[in-house]
Formats: sequence, structure tokens, C-alpha cells
Amino acid sequence: MYLTFAWRYFKAKKSANAINIIAWVTVGVIAFATACQILVLSVFNGFEDLVKSLYSSFYADIKIIPAKGKTFILDPASIAKLKSQPGIQALSLIAEEKALLQNQDLQTIVYLKGVDEHYREVSGVPEKTVEGAYETGTADEPGVVVGSGIQNAAGVNVDGILAPSVLTLILPKKGKVSVSDPLQSLSEGNVKATGVFTIQQEFDNSYAITNINFVKEQMGFAQDEFSSIEIKLNPAAAPQQVQQQLAAFVGSNLKVQTKFQQNTSLYNTMILEKWAIYAVLTLILLIAAFNMISALTMLVLEKQKDISVLQSMGANRSMILRIFLSEGMLLGSIGAISGIVLALIICMLQERFHLVKLQGGSFLIDYFPVKLKLADFLLVAGTVGLIAFLASWFPARKASRQLIELR
Repeated sequence: MYLTFAWRYFKAKKSANAINIIAWVTVGVIAFATACQILVLSVFNGFEDLVKSLYSSFYADIKIIPAKGKTFILDPASIAKLKSQPGIQALSLIAEEKALLQNQDLQTIVYLKGVDEHYREVSGVPEKTVEGAYETGTADEPGVVVGSGIQNAAGVNVDGILAPSVLTLILPKKGKVSVSDPLQSLSEGNVKATGVFTIQQEFDNSYAITNINFVKEQMGFAQDEFSSIEIKLNPAAAPQQVQQQLAAFVGSNLKVQTKFQQNTSLYNTMILEKWAIYAVLTLILLIAAFNMISALTMLVLEKQKDISVLQSMGANRSMILRIFLSEGMLLGSIGAISGIVLALIICMLQERFHLVKLQGGSFLIDYFPVKLKLADFLLVAGTVGLIAFLASWFPARKASRQLIELR
């Protein structure tokens, strides 16, 4: 019943044309703000999925690192028991350290990852190898797969007319520091460039992957000494649950991290940016709220005689309050539905035809990615509903307190 009154008041011709204009402006602003919020949240969802997919190609589902220091000792029996834990699909042992990579007169600093033969089962790097082949060789004849940024910085060649580059890797020896002869604390070994991977600029400019036994020999690691363990989970496994059981298994000397915990700053930054944009766009809805207050206040003045008639027919304050609250919610609903429909149409067109392009040619994709989520629609609709209710309350309350006055 209340919506019936509200709808009639919305459609009815007003004595002052400004009331109609303000009402439609309010609806338009709400529709615009609603569409903007959904579009921006959908774009953030699209970029979030893109970034996560890129990082998923490099970071493992679970990573075990030492709680203190850079390395830890784990004997073969413990490794075998670790592999048999529920939810684990594959496991790779890692020896990692910063190194100086030299190619004749060119050189660059890299994060050198020594990996075993199971690394291709836990990482997406082999699938992202775009030149040459993913081949880490052996301890005696090591191969190295470098990021595309390192390839450019050091002039690395892996195939083609020229022979593959033979690179020199200079690594620090574990526990050997000589003040009189600093060179005694460094080791030097040669590796053949076998492949180049391209994932994301952060990894492409920093990482090189080679044989774990070569790295351990150069750095003087013990046979059972490692820098980390990277684990691939079964698709049905819950990361948090597996993390808890592994933490109980390895004890307090080792730290077990999920993919999220390996990139906490990245994920937190994406979440903060998303909510910051949402808050900024909510200010547009607050501007619409002032328009709504103006429109409803003028409508109350316009309908003073109608309010008195309703009161004389037995309508109490609660009924008058609900009628004008319904009027405000109606304005908000029309604007929200229009904005949602507009956002849906734009998102579907963007997904289908890639209408809005990214500027520059250094991106993996050349258009803004979008991903629609039901939670975003519910959040935006709830925000519009709350603001519309608060904006309607004051004019509706004023209307409900009007005294009966019939002339």
C-alpha cells in the first residue's frame, strides 16, 4: 500500500516543475554512481584474477622455509613422510641465494633458484618458457633458465644462429668470510643458458633457475640442507587445513606459508585499493542523498493538503512516515536498478568486444579485464538502500509530524 502512494506521488504532476527535475536528477545520479561502483569493482576483480594467475605460475601452493636463518636440515626419511601427508600432490626441494650472473662484459644480480627434478610439477615456470627449453641439467653440466628481463640485461642467447651463452655465476660460500681475502668467500661456476621464461616483470627481471646440486656444491651446503620446500596441493585440498597439519608435522623450527602468506603485501594492497575506490564512489551517492532530501522536502510541502486528508481519514504518524520513506526508497530503487542494468550491459560488451583498451603495449592483455561478482551487486545495492533510507528519514519524519489542517 505504501508503495502505491509513493508511485502515485512519483508519477503525479507537481505544481512546481523543479520537484520533478530534482527527482529525476536524483535518480540519474544514483544510477550513475551505482554503475560506476559495479564497473570499478568488476575491473578490480578482473585485474585481481589476472595478477593472481601470474603469481600462481611462480609461487607454490605451500612453501616451507626456516623460521630463523636461511637454511634448514631435513633428512630423506622426514622428506618421505612429508610427501605422504594428506593433500600433497608433489614436492620440490629448493636451494636459493642471490648471485652475480656474468655474460662476458655484461653482468646482473639475480635470485638463483636451485631446483630438483620435481620442480616442474609444483611450478608453472616450465609452461611459461618461451625460448629454448626448460632444462636445469645436472651438477656437472648445469643449465639455467632465466627471466626475459635478465636475458635482455645480460645479452643471454639460448637458441638461434649463435651458440647458447655460457654464463658465470658467482655465489657466496656458506659460513666462509675472509677479511684478508674476500674472494675466498665466493665460488664461481659456469652454466649453459637453456631457456627463457616470461611470467611477470617482477620475476622476469630477478630470477634464474638451475640445478639444485650445482647450487649446493657451489655454496657448500650439506647433503640434507635446503633453503625451502615448495609443495603442490591436490585440487580438492584446503590450503589452510594442509598448512595446519604440516605446521604440526615440521615443528616450530620451520614456517609453513600459504600462497596468500607468501604475497601478503600484494594481496593486502589490492584489497585496500579496491575499498578505497569504493569509498570514493560512495561520495557520489552521498551527493545524490542531498538531492533526494531536497526533492522529498519539496514533495512534503507540495502534499501538505493530502497529508491532512489522510490524517483526517485515520492515518497515523507511522503510516505517513512509511509513505514518504517508501517514496525515497522508490527513487533509490529506480536509480539502483537502472545503474545495475547499465553496468551489466557495459561489462558484457567489454568481455565480448574489449571496447575499452589499455594504453601502452607492455601489458599481457590490451584491454581492461572485468569479472562480475554477486557480492559486489549485493554490496552496492545495500549501500544505495542504506543511503536512500537515511536521506528519506528526515523529510518523512517531518511529514509525519504535520498537524491536520483542512481548508
